[in-house]
Amino acid sequence: MTPVSSHSPHGQAPLRTVQVLGGGNAGSSAHVRSLATGLVARGVRVTVCAPVEADHAYDFTGAGAEHVHVPRSSDPASVAALRQACTHADLVHAHGLHASFRAVLALSGRHTPLVVTWHDRAYAEGARAHFLRLLERRVVKTAAVVLGTTSTLVDRARRTGARDARLAAVALPGPREAFEPEDPDRLRPKVRAELGATGRPLLMAVGSLDRHRGYDTLLDAARVWRRLDPVPLVAIAGEGPLRAELQQRIEDEQLPVRLIGRRDDATELLAAADLALLPSGGESRSVLAQEALHARVPLVAAACGAVPELVGDAAELVPAGDAEALAHAVVRLLDDPERQELLRDKGLRQAATWPTEDETVAQVLSVYDELTQPRPLI
Repeated sequence: MTPVSSHSPHGQAPLRTVQVLGGGNAGSSAHVRSLATGLVARGVRVTVCAPVEADHAYDFTGAGAEHVHVPRSSDPASVAALRQACTHADLVHAHGLHASFRAVLALSGRHTPLVVTWHDRAYAEGARAHFLRLLERRVVKTAAVVLGTTSTLVDRARRTGARDARLAAVALPGPREAFEPEDPDRLRPKVRAELGATGRPLLMAVGSLDRHRGYDTLLDAARVWRRLDPVPLVAIAGEGPLRAELQQRIEDEQLPVRLIGRRDDATELLAAADLALLPSGGESRSVLAQEALHARVPLVAAACGAVPELVGDAAELVPAGDAEALAHAVVRLLDDPERQELLRDKGLRQAATWPTEDETVAQVLSVYDELTQPRPLI
């Protein structure tokens, strides 16, 4: 059934929006793809400004949006390309700090409303941290509305000077039809054999190999797991600047850990695991945590950031940075099938409380409606 749009009534032009992505982490890119699909279905014209690699990965054009290649850089050429793409927009919606700052520059001197979604907090130290705070202040004071994916981000936006900051409804997008995973029960033995986890527990972590992800803590915990029989295998899917350093530690300490690189089948890998591990709350709405609960995979996670708010009592939570607590929580859970089953059931109930994609699109449309006036036909 084709949705009937309330955004193209007789005598009124369709709402024209521009979605702006930077490099685009997995969460924000998937969110924009989901938004584009829902908005287009409701009669909204959507242009996505993002690096061409993001369109290849998330197929914004396949969702019915127009894609305009805008490099991640904030150099004058990129800002000019974004400014051109926003020329006829009724509203611009930027995702993430760097994309939002480029949108601020591109809209300078115009009265086009700017909506900003903060998906994560930008991490930095020293002089760069001060620079990022300046960017945050510039962005939130320019934006008409700031949407934060967690209450912590909403509070941060308000403290930084936002005129209007609200909690965003952000759904975990379902797999696109062309990429629907195969039957997980049938795939499970194949995936485990490929990873070398036949006859031993498989512990799965997913995320870029960056300092704030807590992988040092995870490797410290893996020392304890070497003493188990059978020894669990920890598989980490992701790439990043720490790869060489982590790999050196794995080899030097003979840890039962494999770095398997960036994977397009992370959802299938996770579904084949005995436990999912989230050693840091670096993401505001962790995709790993959400997918683990949806897939009925027990989760052991650091109790920091927005993780407790996201998972409630449906995961084993341990203090962030405490390798001993992480190690022993995993050991206890592997030895307690009843607790595992309880967490699987709690996970499904918790996941049912999260916003749906329709609810996410509806909230965004209500914000757009507040900020735009009736648009006469051109």
